[in-house]
Amino acid sequence: MTTSTRGTSKVPAVLVLEDGRVFRGRAYGAVGETFGEAVFSTGMTGYQETLTDPSYDRQIVVATAPQIGNTGWNDEDDESSRIWVSGYVVRDPARVPSNWRAERSLDAELVAQNVVGISGIDTRALTRHLRERGSMRAGIFSGATIAPEFDLVARVQEQAPMKGLSLYEEVATKEAYVVPAIGEKRFTVAAIDLGIKGMTPHRMAERGIEVHVLPATATEADVYAVNPDGVFFSNGPGDPATAEGPVALMTAVLARRTPLFGICFGNQILGRALGFGTYKLKYGHRGINQPVQDRTTGKVEVTAHNHGFAVDAPLDRVSETPFGRAEVSHVCLNDDVVEGLRLLDQPAFSVQYHPEAAAGPHDAAYLFDRFVSLLEGQRA
Repeated sequence: MTTSTRGTSKVPAVLVLEDGRVFRGRAYGAVGETFGEAVFSTGMTGYQETLTDPSYDRQIVVATAPQIGNTGWNDEDDESSRIWVSGYVVRDPARVPSNWRAERSLDAELVAQNVVGISGIDTRALTRHLRERGSMRAGIFSGATIAPEFDLVARVQEQAPMKGLSLYEEVATKEAYVVPAIGEKRFTVAAIDLGIKGMTPHRMAERGIEVHVLPATATEADVYAVNPDGVFFSNGPGDPATAEGPVALMTAVLARRTPLFGICFGNQILGRALGFGTYKLKYGHRGINQPVQDRTTGKVEVTAHNHGFAVDAPLDRVSETPFGRAEVSHVCLNDDVVEGLRLLDQPAFSVQYHPEAAAGPHDAAYLFDRFVSLLEGQRA
């Protein structure tokens, strides 16, 4: 929730955490108040892609890189039609953008889209606090919305926590649309939009796939009406434990043995469809520098992440599921969190991170080729 007016860096602002910690700075972007889950992202670049990623719905994002805004804002790098973060926290905003592609400043875009932010605070101290205490509810207040700290903390504590929130329908498309194949069309894929990023269907289109992007509420009949060679489940926000509809749809797709690929929220949906649980991470993985090992090859990749929930699946053995044997295919080397699943008896796999990786890195781009191999195998 956000209320705001036009912003200026001279306006005082405060960031208030649910545990009572308060950081004081200056307004950045719009002036007003906003609430969300405070999380930190470790990417040193790609802030535009982060801000427009629907997976960040209802979150106040803290940039750990000290200076943000150097490359300004352009209309080419958006991952969706709008900024989705609830608020933005930076230490040292760039005074003037310096990039040949910049069309305006980041601050101007935050104002235009009524995104309340704060600058000039010690983001290093804030990040350490969130690492120790965990991601938590927060609010940014600037200008006339600033009140006594006791009152602001109480207002933050009134907000719903991320655990238990169902958000994927809020960010998904309401109408189906088609992203045509680039060059010769080889396959048709039905993509379930749970918060899809624009680069994802583009990566498939580059490989000759015509992508039919369907709403999160799509039914089995809707999926198979496009006569798909495969089905894709996208990234998205919120608690996967609330996603009963997508889990039921994925279960139906698995029962038909249609080639299936999921990323991020889609990985969690696959986990639940296979009978595994999901749980909330203490502070999550967000940024573009997370080390993940592909256990099928032993290769270590630097990957882009944005997730606060994870699949609870055994790392040390193959599991029996209603759809045959399954194994953990990828694991985070920082904390052993499950980062991918693979079925051994039918063509289905998923990863927890973002292989489309705009603005990078691109170590995991091969996963789209792996999906193409499943589609080719099904035709053989």
